Amino acid sequence: MVSTRTPGFSRPRGRFTGRSRTPAPQTSTAAPSEPGRPPVGYSTRPFPRQRGESTFPPTPDRLNPAGLASMRTVQLLGCLVAAGWAAAFPLVSDLPNQRLWGLVAAPAYALAGLLCLTLPRRFAARSAAAVALVGAVLAPLALLALQGRHQSEVMVVERSAHLLLTTGSPYLPHPVVVTDYNPYLPAMTLFGMPRQLLGDGTAFARVAGDARIWFALAFVACLLASWRLLRPSRDRAPLLPLAVLTASPLIALALVVGGVDLPLIGLCCLAMALAERDRTVAAGLVLALACTLKWTSWPALPVAALLLWRLYGRRPAARTTLIALGTGLAVLLPSVLTRADALREQVVRFPLGLTAIHTPAGSPLPGKVLAGFGPTGHSISLALMTMGGVGVAIWLLARPPVSAIAAADLLAAGLAIAFMLAPAGRFGYLALPVVLVIWPRLAARRWSSRRPIPPRRLPGRAEPALPRG
Repeated sequence: MVSTRTPGFSRPRGRFTGRSRTPAPQTSTAAPSEPGRPPVGYSTRPFPRQRGESTFPPTPDRLNPAGLASMRTVQLLGCLVAAGWAAAFPLVSDLPNQRLWGLVAAPAYALAGLLCLTLPRRFAARSAAAVALVGAVLAPLALLALQGRHQSEVMVVERSAHLLLTTGSPYLPHPVVVTDYNPYLPAMTLFGMPRQLLGDGTAFARVAGDARIWFALAFVACLLASWRLLRPSRDRAPLLPLAVLTASPLIALALVVGGVDLPLIGLCCLAMALAERDRTVAAGLVLALACTLKWTSWPALPVAALLLWRLYGRRPAARTTLIALGTGLAVLLPSVLTRADALREQVVRFPLGLTAIHTPAGSPLPGKVLAGFGPTGHSISLALMTMGGVGVAIWLLARPPVSAIAAADLLAAGLAIAFMLAPAGRFGYLALPVVLVIWPRLAARRWSSRRPIPPRRLPGRAEPALPRG
Protein backbone atom coordinates (compact mmCIF):
# COMPACT_ATOMS: atom_id res chain seq x y z
CA MET A 1 0.00 0.00 0.00
CA VAL A 2 1.49 3.32 -1.08
CA SER A 3 0.95 6.30 1.21
CA THR A 4 -1.22 9.09 -0.16
CA ARG A 5 0.12 11.67 2.22
CA THR A 6 1.09 15.02 0.67
CA PRO A 7 4.57 15.96 1.91
CA GLY A 8 4.60 19.03 4.13
CA PHE A 9 0.86 19.25 4.76
CA SER A 10 -1.66 17.15 6.66
CA ARG A 11 -5.10 16.46 5.32
CA PRO A 12 -8.49 17.29 6.80
CA ARG A 13 -11.33 14.86 6.91
CA GLY A 14 -14.85 14.66 8.23
CA ARG A 15 -17.84 16.81 8.88
CA PHE A 16 -15.96 19.97 9.71
CA THR A 17 -13.32 19.99 6.99
CA GLY A 18 -14.98 18.04 4.19
CA ARG A 19 -13.39 15.57 1.78
CA SER A 20 -11.68 15.96 -1.56
CA ARG A 21 -10.93 13.46 -4.26
CA THR A 22 -7.40 12.66 -5.27
CA PRO A 23 -6.45 14.98 -8.15
CA ALA A 24 -5.61 13.68 -11.58
CA PRO A 25 -1.95 13.41 -12.55
CA GLN A 26 -0.50 16.67 -13.77
CA THR A 27 2.90 17.74 -14.93
CA SER A 28 4.40 20.94 -13.63
CA THR A 29 6.88 23.06 -15.57
CA ALA A 30 6.72 26.05 -13.26
CA ALA A 31 9.83 27.82 -12.10
CA PRO A 32 11.31 27.16 -8.68
CA SER A 33 9.18 28.42 -5.87
CA GLU A 34 9.65 31.93 -4.57
CA PRO A 35 10.59 32.69 -0.96
CA GLY A 36 7.64 32.40 1.38
CA ARG A 37 5.69 30.05 -0.92
CA PRO A 38 5.35 26.26 -0.89
CA PRO A 39 7.76 24.31 -3.12
CA VAL A 40 6.74 23.67 -6.70
CA GLY A 41 4.78 20.47 -7.03
CA TYR A 42 3.13 20.75 -3.63
CA SER A 43 -0.43 21.81 -3.16
CA THR A 44 -2.26 23.50 -0.33
CA ARG A 45 -5.47 21.78 -1.30
CA PRO A 46 -6.86 19.66 1.56
CA PHE A 47 -6.84 15.89 1.08
CA PRO A 48 -8.56 13.17 3.12
CA ARG A 49 -6.76 13.01 6.45
CA GLN A 50 -5.23 9.82 7.81
CA ARG A 51 -6.23 8.72 11.29
CA GLY A 52 -3.96 10.22 13.94
CA GLU A 53 -2.47 13.03 11.83
CA SER A 54 -2.63 16.70 12.72
CA THR A 55 -5.19 18.36 10.49
CA PHE A 56 -3.13 21.43 9.61
CA PRO A 57 0.37 22.75 10.25
CA PRO A 58 0.70 24.77 13.49
CA THR A 59 -0.36 28.37 13.12
CA PRO A 60 1.43 31.31 14.75
CA ASP A 61 -0.27 32.81 17.78
CA ARG A 62 0.54 36.15 19.36
CA LEU A 63 -0.53 34.81 22.76
CA ASN A 64 1.33 31.53 22.52
CA PRO A 65 1.40 30.26 26.13
CA ALA A 66 4.82 28.71 25.66
CA GLY A 67 6.22 32.06 24.55
CA LEU A 68 4.73 33.85 27.54
CA ALA A 69 6.06 31.24 29.95
CA SER A 70 9.61 31.70 28.61
CA MET A 71 9.72 35.34 29.74
CA ARG A 72 11.87 35.89 32.85
CA THR A 73 9.39 38.41 34.28
CA VAL A 74 6.51 35.94 34.02
CA GLN A 75 8.57 33.22 35.68
CA LEU A 76 9.60 35.47 38.57
CA LEU A 77 6.04 36.72 39.07
CA GLY A 78 4.71 33.15 39.11
CA CYS A 79 7.24 32.09 41.76
CA LEU A 80 6.41 35.08 43.96
CA VAL A 81 2.66 34.45 43.73
CA ALA A 82 3.20 30.76 44.55
CA ALA A 83 5.41 31.64 47.53
CA GLY A 84 2.79 34.04 48.88
CA TRP A 85 0.05 31.46 48.35
CA ALA A 86 1.98 28.78 50.26
CA ALA A 87 3.02 31.14 53.04
CA ALA A 88 -0.64 31.94 53.76
CA PHE A 89 -1.54 28.34 54.71
CA PRO A 90 0.36 28.22 58.03
CA LEU A 91 -1.49 31.40 59.00
CA VAL A 92 -5.06 30.75 57.86
CA SER A 93 -5.52 26.97 57.58
CA ASP A 94 -6.70 24.85 60.51
CA LEU A 95 -5.56 21.58 58.87
CA PRO A 96 -2.09 20.44 60.05
CA ASN A 97 -1.22 18.76 56.73
CA GLN A 98 -1.87 21.95 54.79
CA ARG A 99 0.14 24.01 57.30
CA LEU A 100 3.07 21.60 56.92
CA TRP A 101 2.89 21.89 53.15
CA GLY A 102 2.95 25.69 53.35
CA LEU A 103 5.95 25.72 55.68
CA VAL A 104 7.97 23.52 53.30
CA ALA A 105 6.72 24.87 49.97
CA ALA A 106 6.97 28.64 50.59
CA PRO A 107 10.81 28.71 50.91
CA ALA A 108 11.09 26.42 47.86
CA TYR A 109 9.03 28.80 45.73
CA ALA A 110 11.05 31.79 46.96
CA LEU A 111 14.31 30.02 46.10
CA ALA A 112 12.91 29.13 42.66
CA GLY A 113 12.14 32.82 42.06
CA LEU A 114 15.70 33.75 43.06
CA LEU A 115 17.06 31.23 40.57
CA CYS A 116 14.85 32.66 37.81
CA LEU A 117 16.29 36.09 38.54
CA THR A 118 20.00 35.23 38.83
CA LEU A 119 20.82 32.21 36.66
CA PRO A 120 21.41 32.42 32.89
CA ARG A 121 18.26 32.13 30.87
CA ARG A 122 19.01 28.66 29.51
CA PHE A 123 19.40 27.23 33.03
CA ALA A 124 16.97 29.37 35.03
CA ALA A 125 13.65 27.78 34.11
CA ARG A 126 14.78 24.17 34.55
CA SER A 127 16.60 24.86 37.82
CA ALA A 128 13.65 26.77 39.27
CA ALA A 129 11.18 24.06 38.24
CA ALA A 130 13.35 21.35 39.80
CA VAL A 131 13.66 23.24 43.10
CA ALA A 132 9.91 23.94 43.21
CA LEU A 133 9.06 20.32 42.39
CA VAL A 134 11.31 18.96 45.12
CA GLY A 135 10.33 21.51 47.75
CA ALA A 136 6.60 21.75 47.06
CA VAL A 137 5.82 18.15 46.07
CA LEU A 138 8.41 15.46 46.68
CA ALA A 139 9.69 16.50 50.12
CA PRO A 140 6.33 17.16 51.85
CA LEU A 141 4.72 14.15 50.15
CA ALA A 142 7.47 11.80 51.34
CA LEU A 143 7.32 13.26 54.84
CA LEU A 144 3.55 12.89 55.15
CA ALA A 145 3.52 9.43 53.53
CA LEU A 146 6.17 8.11 55.95
CA GLN A 147 4.13 9.43 58.87
CA GLY A 148 0.88 8.05 57.45
CA ARG A 149 -0.73 11.50 57.41
CA HIS A 150 -3.27 12.46 54.74
CA GLN A 151 -6.70 13.91 54.22
CA SER A 152 -9.72 11.74 54.90
CA GLU A 153 -10.40 10.95 51.22
CA VAL A 154 -7.17 8.95 50.95
CA MET A 155 -8.29 6.79 53.85
CA VAL A 156 -11.74 6.42 52.30
CA VAL A 157 -10.27 5.18 49.00
CA GLU A 158 -7.93 2.70 50.69
CA ARG A 159 -10.74 1.43 52.93
CA SER A 160 -13.07 1.04 49.94
CA ALA A 161 -10.53 -1.33 48.36
CA HIS A 162 -10.46 -3.37 51.55
CA LEU A 163 -14.26 -3.48 51.66
CA LEU A 164 -14.44 -4.56 48.04
CA LEU A 165 -12.07 -7.46 48.66
CA THR A 166 -13.79 -8.60 51.85
CA THR A 167 -17.48 -7.82 51.31
CA GLY A 168 -17.81 -7.39 47.54
CA SER A 169 -18.91 -3.73 47.83
CA PRO A 170 -16.85 -0.59 48.41
CA TYR A 171 -19.61 1.03 50.50
CA LEU A 172 -20.46 0.65 54.17
CA PRO A 173 -24.15 -0.22 54.49
CA HIS A 174 -24.85 2.04 57.50
CA PRO A 175 -22.50 5.05 57.73
CA VAL A 176 -22.39 6.71 61.14
CA VAL A 177 -19.68 9.38 60.93
CA VAL A 178 -18.52 11.53 58.05
CA THR A 179 -15.53 9.31 57.21
CA ASP A 180 -17.87 6.33 56.75
CA TYR A 181 -19.22 7.91 53.57
CA ASN A 182 -17.61 7.01 50.26
CA PRO A 183 -18.63 9.67 47.68
CA TYR A 184 -16.71 7.97 44.84
CA LEU A 185 -17.81 5.48 42.22
CA PRO A 186 -16.53 1.86 42.29
CA ALA A 187 -13.54 2.31 39.94
CA MET A 188 -11.86 4.61 42.48
CA THR A 189 -11.05 1.51 44.55
CA LEU A 190 -8.31 0.68 42.00
CA PHE A 191 -6.11 3.34 43.61
CA GLY A 192 -6.54 1.75 47.01
CA MET A 193 -5.46 -1.72 45.91
CA PRO A 194 -1.67 -1.13 46.33
CA ARG A 195 -2.25 -0.57 50.06
CA GLN A 196 -4.05 -3.89 50.31
CA LEU A 197 -1.27 -5.66 48.42
CA LEU A 198 1.72 -4.04 50.15
CA GLY A 199 0.39 -3.27 53.62
CA ASP A 200 2.17 -0.68 55.79
CA GLY A 201 4.71 -2.73 57.72
CA THR A 202 7.81 -1.06 56.24
CA ALA A 203 8.75 2.45 55.14
CA PHE A 204 8.77 1.33 51.50
CA ALA A 205 5.29 -0.21 51.82
CA ARG A 206 3.92 2.91 53.51
CA VAL A 207 5.10 5.09 50.63
CA ALA A 208 4.55 2.72 47.68
CA GLY A 209 1.11 1.68 48.90
CA ASP A 210 -0.10 5.23 49.47
CA ALA A 211 -3.00 6.03 47.15
CA ARG A 212 -1.59 9.54 46.60
CA ILE A 213 1.39 8.10 44.74
CA TRP A 214 -0.89 6.32 42.29
CA PHE A 215 -3.14 9.36 41.92
CA ALA A 216 -0.06 11.34 40.88
CA LEU A 217 1.23 8.65 38.50
CA ALA A 218 -2.14 8.41 36.73
CA PHE A 219 -2.27 12.21 36.43
CA VAL A 220 1.23 12.46 34.93
CA ALA A 221 0.70 9.53 32.53
CA CYS A 222 -2.55 10.98 31.16
CA LEU A 223 -1.08 14.45 30.67
CA LEU A 224 1.94 13.01 28.86
CA ALA A 225 -0.30 10.97 26.57
CA SER A 226 -2.56 13.94 25.78
CA TRP A 227 0.51 16.08 25.04
CA ARG A 228 1.76 13.45 22.60
CA LEU A 229 -1.57 13.45 20.81
CA LEU A 230 -2.04 17.22 20.59
CA ARG A 231 1.53 18.29 19.88
CA PRO A 232 1.89 19.36 16.22
CA SER A 233 5.39 17.89 16.00
CA ARG A 234 6.96 14.75 17.44
CA ASP A 235 9.35 16.48 19.81
CA ARG A 236 10.67 15.47 23.20
CA ALA A 237 8.53 14.83 26.27
CA PRO A 238 7.20 17.99 27.99
CA LEU A 239 9.27 17.59 31.17
CA LEU A 240 9.54 21.31 31.92
CA PRO A 241 5.85 22.24 31.38
CA LEU A 242 4.73 19.17 33.31
CA ALA A 243 7.13 19.92 36.18
CA VAL A 244 5.95 23.52 36.37
CA LEU A 245 2.28 22.53 36.36
CA THR A 246 2.79 19.81 38.97
CA ALA A 247 4.86 22.10 41.21
CA SER A 248 2.30 24.91 41.04
CA PRO A 249 0.26 25.40 44.24
CA LEU A 250 -2.89 24.41 42.36
CA ILE A 251 -1.65 20.84 41.87
CA ALA A 252 1.09 20.51 44.50
CA LEU A 253 -1.16 21.07 47.52
CA ALA A 254 -3.82 18.66 46.26
CA LEU A 255 -1.20 16.04 45.39
CA VAL A 256 0.56 16.23 48.77
CA VAL A 257 -2.45 16.13 51.09
CA GLY A 258 -5.02 14.19 49.04
CA GLY A 259 -4.93 14.14 45.26
CA VAL A 260 -8.12 12.19 44.69
CA ASP A 261 -9.18 14.48 41.81
CA LEU A 262 -5.87 14.26 39.92
CA PRO A 263 -6.73 11.09 37.93
CA LEU A 264 -9.99 12.71 36.89
CA ILE A 265 -8.14 15.78 35.58
CA GLY A 266 -5.74 13.68 33.54
CA LEU A 267 -8.42 11.40 32.10
CA CYS A 268 -10.59 14.33 30.97
CA CYS A 269 -7.63 15.94 29.16
CA LEU A 270 -6.73 12.63 27.56
CA ALA A 271 -10.33 11.96 26.45
CA MET A 272 -10.55 15.30 24.61
CA ALA A 273 -7.21 14.69 22.89
CA LEU A 274 -8.22 11.18 21.80
CA ALA A 275 -11.53 12.48 20.47
CA GLU A 276 -9.79 15.13 18.35
CA ARG A 277 -7.49 12.47 16.90
CA ASP A 278 -10.41 10.13 16.05
CA ARG A 279 -9.26 7.40 18.46
CA THR A 280 -12.81 6.28 19.10
CA VAL A 281 -12.19 3.04 21.00
CA ALA A 282 -9.50 4.51 23.24
CA ALA A 283 -11.62 7.60 23.89
CA GLY A 284 -14.59 5.44 24.87
CA LEU A 285 -12.52 3.38 27.32
CA VAL A 286 -10.92 6.47 28.88
CA LEU A 287 -14.32 8.12 29.27
CA ALA A 288 -15.70 4.94 30.84
CA LEU A 289 -12.89 4.93 33.40
CA ALA A 290 -13.40 8.61 34.20
CA CYS A 291 -17.16 8.21 34.55
CA THR A 292 -16.74 5.33 37.00
CA LEU A 293 -14.34 7.28 39.23
CA LYS A 294 -16.51 10.26 40.10
CA TRP A 295 -19.83 11.57 38.88
CA THR A 296 -18.37 15.02 38.16
CA SER A 297 -16.72 13.58 35.03
CA TRP A 298 -20.03 12.63 33.38
CA PRO A 299 -20.29 15.89 31.38
CA ALA A 300 -17.09 14.86 29.55
CA LEU A 301 -19.00 12.16 27.63
CA PRO A 302 -21.42 14.41 25.68
CA VAL A 303 -18.66 16.95 25.07
CA ALA A 304 -16.34 14.33 23.56
CA ALA A 305 -19.20 12.80 21.57
CA LEU A 306 -20.14 16.14 20.02
CA LEU A 307 -16.50 16.84 19.20
CA LEU A 308 -16.29 13.53 17.33
CA TRP A 309 -19.59 14.16 15.56
CA ARG A 310 -18.48 17.64 14.49
CA LEU A 311 -15.13 16.45 13.12
CA TYR A 312 -15.74 12.91 11.87
CA GLY A 313 -19.49 12.28 11.69
CA ARG A 314 -22.15 10.25 13.47
CA ARG A 315 -20.56 6.81 13.44
CA PRO A 316 -17.37 7.65 15.38
CA ALA A 317 -19.40 9.64 17.89
CA ALA A 318 -21.87 6.78 18.35
CA ARG A 319 -19.06 4.23 18.64
CA THR A 320 -17.32 6.16 21.41
CA THR A 321 -20.59 6.78 23.25
CA LEU A 322 -21.61 3.12 23.15
CA ILE A 323 -18.19 1.95 24.33
CA ALA A 324 -18.18 4.44 27.21
CA LEU A 325 -21.74 3.68 28.28
CA GLY A 326 -21.39 -0.09 27.94
CA THR A 327 -18.11 -0.33 29.84
CA GLY A 328 -19.25 2.14 32.48
CA LEU A 329 -22.50 0.32 33.10
CA ALA A 330 -20.64 -2.98 33.39
CA VAL A 331 -18.51 -1.48 36.17
CA LEU A 332 -21.41 0.19 37.98
CA LEU A 333 -23.99 -2.57 37.63
CA PRO A 334 -22.78 -4.82 40.49
CA SER A 335 -22.97 -1.96 42.98
CA VAL A 336 -26.32 -0.82 41.59
CA LEU A 337 -27.79 -4.29 41.98
CA THR A 338 -26.35 -5.08 45.42
CA ARG A 339 -26.01 -1.70 47.22
CA ALA A 340 -28.30 0.68 45.35
CA ASP A 341 -29.37 2.51 48.53
CA ALA A 342 -25.80 2.99 49.73
CA LEU A 343 -24.72 4.15 46.27
CA ARG A 344 -27.49 6.74 46.08
CA GLU A 345 -26.97 7.94 49.66
CA GLN A 346 -23.19 8.23 49.58
CA VAL A 347 -22.43 9.12 45.97
CA VAL A 348 -25.36 11.43 45.16
CA ARG A 349 -27.00 12.79 48.30
CA PHE A 350 -23.91 13.19 50.48
CA PRO A 351 -21.93 15.49 48.10
CA LEU A 352 -25.05 17.61 47.57
CA GLY A 353 -25.52 18.11 51.32
CA LEU A 354 -28.81 16.19 51.45
CA THR A 355 -27.83 13.76 54.22
CA ALA A 356 -28.00 14.17 57.98
CA ILE A 357 -24.19 14.22 58.13
CA HIS A 358 -22.78 16.99 55.99
CA THR A 359 -19.71 16.75 53.80
CA PRO A 360 -16.52 18.35 55.18
CA ALA A 361 -16.03 20.20 51.86
CA GLY A 362 -16.82 23.67 53.13
CA SER A 363 -14.87 26.30 51.22
CA PRO A 364 -16.79 29.62 51.09
CA LEU A 365 -17.83 29.33 47.47
CA PRO A 366 -21.11 31.01 46.39
CA GLY A 367 -23.13 27.80 46.58
CA LYS A 368 -21.87 27.02 50.08
CA VAL A 369 -22.65 30.55 51.22
CA LEU A 370 -26.21 30.26 49.88
CA ALA A 371 -26.68 26.84 51.49
CA GLY A 372 -25.71 28.39 54.84
CA PHE A 373 -28.98 30.36 54.89
CA GLY A 374 -31.02 27.20 55.48
CA PRO A 375 -33.29 25.04 53.31
CA THR A 376 -34.29 27.97 51.11
CA GLY A 377 -30.71 28.90 50.37
CA HIS A 378 -29.87 25.24 49.73
CA SER A 379 -32.70 24.99 47.20
CA ILE A 380 -31.59 28.22 45.50
CA SER A 381 -28.06 26.84 45.24
CA LEU A 382 -29.28 23.64 43.58
CA ALA A 383 -31.56 25.61 41.24
CA LEU A 384 -28.74 27.92 40.16
CA MET A 385 -26.43 24.96 39.58
CA THR A 386 -29.10 23.29 37.43
CA MET A 387 -29.70 26.47 35.44
CA GLY A 388 -25.98 26.85 34.87
CA GLY A 389 -25.73 23.27 33.62
CA VAL A 390 -28.66 23.80 31.25
CA GLY A 391 -27.05 26.98 29.91
CA VAL A 392 -23.77 25.20 29.18
CA ALA A 393 -25.69 22.34 27.51
CA ILE A 394 -27.47 24.83 25.22
CA TRP A 395 -24.15 26.45 24.39
CA LEU A 396 -22.68 23.02 23.63
CA LEU A 397 -25.51 22.11 21.26
CA ALA A 398 -25.58 25.51 19.59
CA ARG A 399 -21.82 25.65 19.00
CA PRO A 400 -20.30 22.16 19.13
CA PRO A 401 -16.54 22.12 19.70
CA VAL A 402 -14.23 21.81 16.72
CA SER A 403 -10.98 21.12 18.57
CA ALA A 404 -9.74 19.58 21.80
CA ILE A 405 -9.13 23.08 23.16
CA ALA A 406 -12.72 24.13 22.50
CA ALA A 407 -14.06 20.90 24.00
CA ALA A 408 -11.90 21.31 27.10
CA ASP A 409 -13.09 24.92 27.45
CA LEU A 410 -16.74 23.87 27.35
CA LEU A 411 -16.15 21.10 29.87
CA ALA A 412 -14.19 23.47 32.11
CA ALA A 413 -16.97 26.07 31.99
CA GLY A 414 -19.62 23.54 32.98
CA LEU A 415 -17.54 22.09 35.81
CA ALA A 416 -16.54 25.51 37.14
CA ILE A 417 -20.20 26.57 37.30
CA ALA A 418 -21.12 23.32 39.07
CA PHE A 419 -18.30 23.62 41.61
CA MET A 420 -19.01 27.28 42.32
CA LEU A 421 -22.78 26.86 42.79
CA ALA A 422 -22.88 23.44 44.49
CA PRO A 423 -24.08 23.48 48.11
CA ALA A 424 -20.69 22.09 49.19
CA GLY A 425 -17.29 22.26 47.60
CA ARG A 426 -13.61 23.06 47.93
CA PHE A 427 -11.34 25.53 46.18
CA GLY A 428 -9.22 22.53 45.18
CA TYR A 429 -12.01 21.31 42.91
CA LEU A 430 -11.30 24.26 40.61
CA ALA A 431 -7.99 22.65 39.64
CA LEU A 432 -9.90 20.47 37.16
CA PRO A 433 -11.30 23.31 35.00
CA VAL A 434 -8.04 25.29 35.26
CA VAL A 435 -5.89 22.41 33.96
CA LEU A 436 -8.47 21.70 31.25
CA VAL A 437 -8.00 25.26 30.00
CA ILE A 438 -4.20 25.39 30.29
CA TRP A 439 -2.81 22.00 29.30
CA PRO A 440 -4.35 21.52 25.81
CA ARG A 441 -3.15 25.01 24.86
CA LEU A 442 0.39 24.26 26.00
CA ALA A 443 0.35 21.00 24.05
CA ALA A 444 -1.10 22.49 20.84
CA ARG A 445 1.11 25.59 21.06
CA ARG A 446 -1.72 28.00 20.38
CA TRP A 447 -4.12 30.03 22.48
CA SER A 448 -7.16 30.07 20.21
CA SER A 449 -9.78 27.35 20.62
CA ARG A 450 -10.80 27.58 16.94
CA ARG A 451 -9.70 25.02 14.41
CA PRO A 452 -6.62 26.22 12.44
CA ILE A 453 -7.59 27.43 8.96
CA PRO A 454 -5.86 25.61 6.08
CA PRO A 455 -3.72 27.81 3.83
CA ARG A 456 -5.31 28.87 0.57
CA ARG A 457 -4.30 27.35 -2.71
CA LEU A 458 -1.90 29.53 -4.61
CA PRO A 459 -2.95 30.34 -8.19
CA GLY A 460 -0.92 28.81 -10.95
CA ARG A 461 0.53 26.07 -8.80
CA ALA A 462 0.17 22.54 -10.12
CA GLU A 463 -0.85 19.73 -7.82
CA PRO A 464 1.26 16.57 -7.77
CA ALA A 465 -0.04 13.24 -8.94
CA LEU A 466 -0.78 11.03 -5.99
CA PRO A 467 -0.63 7.24 -6.45
CA ARG A 468 -3.70 5.34 -5.52
CA GLY A 469 -3.21 2.60 -2.94
